[in-house]
Amino acid sequence: MAGGWARDDAVNEQIEISTAEAVARARQRAERVGNTPSARFCAECDDPIPEARRRAIPGVQLCVECQSGRDRSRRPTGGLNRRASKDSLLK
Repeated sequence: MAGGWARDDAVNEQIEISTAEAVARARQRAERVGNTPSARFCAECDDPIPEARRRAIPGVQLCVECQSGRDRSRRPTGGLNRRASKDSLLK
């Protein structure tokens, strides 16, 4: 049920677009990783990467410790708010 001037199927259309965009981004990431061979040594600290990690994560370039540090420092990115209220757009 859309309100205002929107078509009745506008909400479902936006959900489908958002889902399709997320799937496309995930597939692009998977292609990049799948084409990169796993490193035997960490790209940051030069410690050896265990064979089990290289088998479990194709294309891995970092050891567990360095990857954990990156994950902790990475801020989550906000999604698009396609149904934003006027008040939230003015902030």
